Amino acid sequence: MKKNPYKLSVLDLVPVYENESDSHALQRAVELAQAAERLGYTRYWAAEHHDMPHLACPSPEVLLAHIGARTERIRLGSGALLLPHYSPLKVAESFRMLAALYPGRMDLGIGRAPGGKAHASMALSGNFLENVRQMPNKLEGVVKLLQDSYTYEGEAVSARPNPPEEPEIWLLGTNRKSAEYAASSGMGYVFGQFMSDTDAGEVLRAYREAFVPSAQLEEPKVILTVGAICAETDEEARQWADSSAALYRDEKQQEAALPYSEDKLLVGTAESIHGRISQLSELYDADEFMLVTHIPDYNKRQRSYELLAGGFAN
Repeated sequence: MKKNPYKLSVLDLVPVYENESDSHALQRAVELAQAAERLGYTRYWAAEHHDMPHLACPSPEVLLAHIGARTERIRLGSGALLLPHYSPLKVAESFRMLAALYPGRMDLGIGRAPGGKAHASMALSGNFLENVRQMPNKLEGVVKLLQDSYTYEGEAVSARPNPPEEPEIWLLGTNRKSAEYAASSGMGYVFGQFMSDTDAGEVLRAYREAFVPSAQLEEPKVILTVGAICAETDEEARQWADSSAALYRDEKQQEAALPYSEDKLLVGTAESIHGRISQLSELYDADEFMLVTHIPDYNKRQRSYELLAGGFAN
């Protein structure tokens, strides 16, 4: 088996495809995580969204607890937990609990997006813009809680339970602002290339140049998130990509060109996609790639991950 120069991980939006129930989507998330573990992927992360009818995971920490009991080795994480909605203490407690249940396997991936429409965000946590403004303070609070150095009004406050190994903290984003937050906090940074029009090179360069070593991380660490649809042939992969793209068109756009960019979505055989990932690895000095595969068919989605893992070891 050929040794990969980079690691591969899975980001699951936990989609609900046509004619399927939310419960079925969550069960398929479990099956994808189990397959990812079997295939040698490094991490399985679940995304957080609110009041979105085609996405089934508003609470990654609950899903991860369920998946943790049904897997053994793969790292599990949030991609992302949307920190503006929550208090640092509640976040730290939840992920320390997970880290205590599944030692050495837990990642806390943090984001600052609303994760849903305006009224869903307001219903969840009130004034979202004000919550985003508090993001640096909330990040600092989470870090201090995981370091047992947090105080509130001068009094020490602890996040329990105390796990044998703290969760890894990552910040997810698509622009310089998120990169600057990650750098100043000494966190790993996950750049969402699959959903960004910003130049990845510029953002990652800004992150590395501004990085401040921390107790958690001595040097900057990057994961690049890209879309990937892999099939036995290029033609079949393009057909799968076409079916995925159709999810985002309205009826008036059905004959329009496919709305995906080769920089955001890698489409083809395992050989061609690995070739492109190798190029991106060298271009952006990234040694880990998190793959988002959105095909409106659960079996084809899992097959895509199987093909990409075949013949390689992380």
